[in-house]
Amino acid sequence: MSSAGDAAAKSGKPLSYAADLFSYARRPSREVTVGGLGFGGIHPIRVQSMITSDTMDTVACVRETLRLVEVGCEMVRITAPTIKDAANLKHIRAELNALGCTVPLVADIHFKPEAAMEAAQWVEKVRINPGNFADAKKFNIRDYTDAEYAAELERIRERFTPLVQLCQERGVALRIGTNHGSLSDRIMNRFGDSPLGMVESALEFARIARELDFHQMIFSMKASNPKVMIAAYRLLVARLNAEGADWNYPIHLGVTEAGDGEDGRIKSAIGIGSLLSDGIGDTIRVSLTEDSEYEIPVARALVAPFEVRTAVISPVSDIKPNWPLFEYQRRSSERIALEGITRPIPLGGSETVAVAVLRRVDEAVAHKRDALGDYQPELILEDLPLVEVDPLSSEEIAAVNAVTEPRLITVRDGVALEPIAAFRLLAAQIDARHPILLKDTFASASSGDFLDHLLNSATVFGSLLCDGIGDAILLRSEEVPGQSLRLAYNILQAAGVRIFKTDYVACPSCGRTLFNLQETTARIKASTSHLKGVRIAVMGCIVNGPGEMADADFGYVGGAPGKVNLYVGKQPVKFNIPEVDAVDRLVDLIKEHNKWVELPI
Repeated sequence: MSSAGDAAAKSGKPLSYAADLFSYARRPSREVTVGGLGFGGIHPIRVQSMITSDTMDTVACVRETLRLVEVGCEMVRITAPTIKDAANLKHIRAELNALGCTVPLVADIHFKPEAAMEAAQWVEKVRINPGNFADAKKFNIRDYTDAEYAAELERIRERFTPLVQLCQERGVALRIGTNHGSLSDRIMNRFGDSPLGMVESALEFARIARELDFHQMIFSMKASNPKVMIAAYRLLVARLNAEGADWNYPIHLGVTEAGDGEDGRIKSAIGIGSLLSDGIGDTIRVSLTEDSEYEIPVARALVAPFEVRTAVISPVSDIKPNWPLFEYQRRSSERIALEGITRPIPLGGSETVAVAVLRRVDEAVAHKRDALGDYQPELILEDLPLVEVDPLSSEEIAAVNAVTEPRLITVRDGVALEPIAAFRLLAAQIDARHPILLKDTFASASSGDFLDHLLNSATVFGSLLCDGIGDAILLRSEEVPGQSLRLAYNILQAAGVRIFKTDYVACPSCGRTLFNLQETTARIKASTSHLKGVRIAVMGCIVNGPGEMADADFGYVGGAPGKVNLYVGKQPVKFNIPEVDAVDRLVDLIKEHNKWVELPI
């Protein structure tokens, strides 16, 4: 099965997604116009969302679109699961125009090329998913010969070409939007359920479009697992770079099925924020299991730092990253033992990432330690045998590397670098035996509100942890002790490096959804949130369900109106359960697989 390394070998040169990982520069891309709105090029990073109303309900769709535009949404996506739904986009567009609203509309297409053809007559952009465009996913396991694979591509070409030609004629843009949860059997069997498979799936369609001299394309690589999502986008950009300078298409960023509340915002920041920090991304959508207008302030806050950030000249020229760029591998430090607040804390090696706090934080929560549950402070910063280093100082780096015993290392406050660049530069130079303490900020206090602190901390820690860097974290952007502790642990959980509570993969609602996602997710959480280390997926329909549940233990998926199918991993095991009984049946399924514990009294 092919890997990212194989892709690099075939290209004849190392793959790279950024010119320099130790400084910021936005990735150059060509301009793509959607309606009257420019993407990529010199344009700002655009913010978009998707409505949840039934596409056949014109009044509801118009009302929800107007609400989104009011709060700053620049492009609105609407599902078109059937030709009938696609045809109603004509009326939605006309009603919006009559009200003076010219926001570009995007038709979201799965499975039906005929619906895409209809939708392209009425909207400014069509999103197709190459994993299920003219493909019915059957999870078949087979080996394709080269001839069989070529025949499949020719079949796709025949189905896709008319849409490309219609978009050319009408000036409609295309998003080639791969989802980790819905790769075709053809791709799965040759490249696996992998970032490389996601990228290859998109490139197959892009090559067809380019042969027709069509270039009004935007790419996306969405996944519910931030590590997978980050790796896929990095590999996509690297492959586009390797294909040639004129493959510089804009990139749409999103973590799909991020969930709700703090967890959904944290997961989105880890995926989207880390890529924006690398200069990748021309438009974003934050996918929350909440009313769609609540996505926009989060997206705006994520984009805001990059609206004022300018390209930085790298302070180094001969230092290269020493970690894998397109797959997760934790940096291999040696294990050390530290005196913790209530117990000894092993750090480094394969030990779990620990949480350090300032002494004042521990003192503030000491009286209610039992009530904190799993959100316990573990190490006090002022008591740590910590070595602080300026990663720009070759003398300080040499002094650390001269020490034979492993030491806990961090970046000194006040260095002239952003935290992500500073810790990458540190990790690239110090010997691997030394564990690293990450900081989210190099200032003692941060301005902004809690959302700003959440997004900043999740972006910094998430990016570095998904690089495999970090053995302990110190969160300082949020000064409220209880909130800072909760935030630190939730970031570790969302980054997949410390699983201590139930993890939920919950898709945002849309017109395809077969039940009320917000209410259902709340009921499932009420019954299962005490389970530690269990991952539950809540999916409104089957478009991405089975694939995005690859990392989940159990899945709750809309199968038909009022009916739910239950999954174990990707495998459906119970069908057409009345929605009123489905949460109880989910609990029974968890018990059957010995993952259930009773709620503590």
